[in-house]
Amino acid sequence: MRRRTTPLGGAPFAGSREGGTYAGHPLRIVGNSMSGRAFVDTNILVYAHDRGGGAKQERAREAIIELWSNRSGVLSTQVLQEFYINVRRKAAKPVSRSEARRALKDYLSWTLVTNDGDSILRALDLEHAYRLSFWDALIVQAAQHAGAERLLSEDFQHGRRFGDVTIVNPFDD
Repeated sequence: MRRRTTPLGGAPFAGSREGGTYAGHPLRIVGNSMSGRAFVDTNILVYAHDRGGGAKQERAREAIIELWSNRSGVLSTQVLQEFYINVRRKAAKPVSRSEARRALKDYLSWTLVTNDGDSILRALDLEHAYRLSFWDALIVQAAQHAGAERLLSEDFQHGRRFGDVTIVNPFDD
């Protein structure tokens, strides 16, 4: 039987809905609910893989590992496309093409929202209703479409709500 690792590499972790551990450290609970789906914005994924990200890298890694362990993470095609470009070109310490591809391939096992024509039209409505950039509105609509309770991002105000989706900034204390 093959042992499963996170897309962040390293040893497999012992996780549970109560938290668990990774590399001997307790997993930090992200948000108020461990059971609901959480949509992850690009910036959180990039920090999790950016070895030059300092404290933000560690917090982002904890959040991703937690979501991986309880299988509640949600991504979109937009997030994965942006992740691949940014982790290779804009990260403080960019990763190799093969490492980025391997991580992206692992993330394909998460719940994935594929943006289509209806997604774009919903994003246009959200852009207008909430005065968001189009790209941020596309992220919000993907989180809503997936039924996510939380949207992990540093690009929105922590605690802001978009319908049933609440913004959680894992870097806020």
